[in-house]
Amino acid sequence: MNHAHTPSAVGVAAYDTTLRDGAQQQSVSFTVEDKLAVARLLDTFGVAYIEAGWPGAIPKDTELFARVRDELDLRTARLVAFGSTCRAGTAAAEDAQVRALIDSGAPAVTIVAKSDPVHVERALRTGCEENLRMVRETVEVLLAAGREVMVDLEHYFDGLRHDPGYGLRVALTAARAGASAVVACDTNGGTLPDRIGRCIGELRSVLDEDGRTGCVVGIHTHDDAGVAVAGALAAVEAGARQVQGCVNGFGERTGNANLLTLVADLELKTGWTALPGDDVERARRLTELSAVSRTIGEIANRVPSGRLPYVGTKAFAHKAGLHASAIKVDPDLYQHIDPAKVGNTMTMLVSEMAGRASVELKARELGIDTGGDADLLSRVTRTVKEREAAGYAYDAADGSFELLLRATRGDLPEYFRVESWRASIQAQPRAGETLLPADGGTITQAEATVRLWVGGRRHAVLGEGNGPVNALDQALCTALAESYPEIRRFELSDFKVRILDSERGTRSIVRVLVDITDGGRTWSTVGVGTDIIEASWEALTEGHTVGLLRAGVVPR
Repeated sequence: MNHAHTPSAVGVAAYDTTLRDGAQQQSVSFTVEDKLAVARLLDTFGVAYIEAGWPGAIPKDTELFARVRDELDLRTARLVAFGSTCRAGTAAAEDAQVRALIDSGAPAVTIVAKSDPVHVERALRTGCEENLRMVRETVEVLLAAGREVMVDLEHYFDGLRHDPGYGLRVALTAARAGASAVVACDTNGGTLPDRIGRCIGELRSVLDEDGRTGCVVGIHTHDDAGVAVAGALAAVEAGARQVQGCVNGFGERTGNANLLTLVADLELKTGWTALPGDDVERARRLTELSAVSRTIGEIANRVPSGRLPYVGTKAFAHKAGLHASAIKVDPDLYQHIDPAKVGNTMTMLVSEMAGRASVELKARELGIDTGGDADLLSRVTRTVKEREAAGYAYDAADGSFELLLRATRGDLPEYFRVESWRASIQAQPRAGETLLPADGGTITQAEATVRLWVGGRRHAVLGEGNGPVNALDQALCTALAESYPEIRRFELSDFKVRILDSERGTRSIVRVLVDITDGGRTWSTVGVGTDIIEASWEALTEGHTVGLLRAGVVPR
């Protein structure tokens, strides 16, 4: 029986496992408060299930489920507790892990069951029939406690290679016991989409032939072969009606299928639906996609990759001049969707590849009307190409490009004029030491002197810091703050150094990129020089100039 067909507003349940499987990725960790915040956000977005953790096995998750009763009011999603089947040789009703799942109070439970006979024998150290008993009894006990029960078929696709029939027997056992869903898991992440589709179609057919048409088939993929999303989509086409994944592709090893990508693909590229509500409501929810990605990235302290599909900051960034020329006529010519549908925006990247169209569109993005001035656009384009050849990178420094554009137009405000600057650093051994220790435990002192003119007044300021760049920044801000108190809100949020010609060693040209924020907006500037301090000073002064400009400050 072939279950692949053209859908008609058929729902696919989005099952989020960010808080469980996503937390298994290296350097990802959630506090209980973090988990509560993520769950609220996912519920507002509209996922169907939120797998919050493993009560009884992880103390933090046990605490979470104890708190959710009073602190979490879900409107859209069902909270899921994750656990395992009862142990071999133990009745499910007497198993501590099963009891912990019930005691969690979660309305839904997902249990992981071995579906690969090799794992049954080597990992569980039991027999295949006993494993079926463990699955059946655990589902029955949880159902008797009033829980919705879903069963993750661990190592499902690998298991079918070892025994083509055993995984199907495990799935049928779970369905016959009353499981609402059986989820085929590509636990090792190595199965290609075409095979996933064939195996899911077979599983769906076997369940239907057994009269288990109400039992949902789900899919859980990992990205070890780089096809997690593709595999999940193939499963949907073959009959799966639940897709599991993690926000931003968090998860064990290379990560799980990116649930945000899956939701967007299903809603925008197929006839399937993955969010609740009518067409208008689902479209509204979809515009929150990028915000969900960023917010959960912040909570996890993992900035999302700019290249994530749909939601990344570079997902709709265009650099080539050929692209820009076409986009100027019709943005759809080089974009697969309107970025606004997923809460994102198109950006133009100006670089040595830029033509006049790129410059004009980037200017428009920055709120500057060039009026189609061909001479201006040509001059800016030429300057960009020349400066990029010297090491500047305007595609990563929108602030510096804006200053270049305004300077060429002749409308760049002069907030201050630098007379001179100097920075120094002194290192000395600790008291009693005669040599600078190799462990870096030296006493260092950095200071900088900045002389500049603001509004007809000369300022000479000494700054101190934990390094020469920090000292320069302190001196610059102190000198400017009297006339421009707005500058006190500016904060250096990122600092990157790149050696551009490593063959020259310490004589190499370096590029410095800085990000500065005022707490709401962030902008980037670039400096280039043979000296890292010189390049940093250029990037810093431009960064503060951009901040004043974008704050609407007029020279004083």
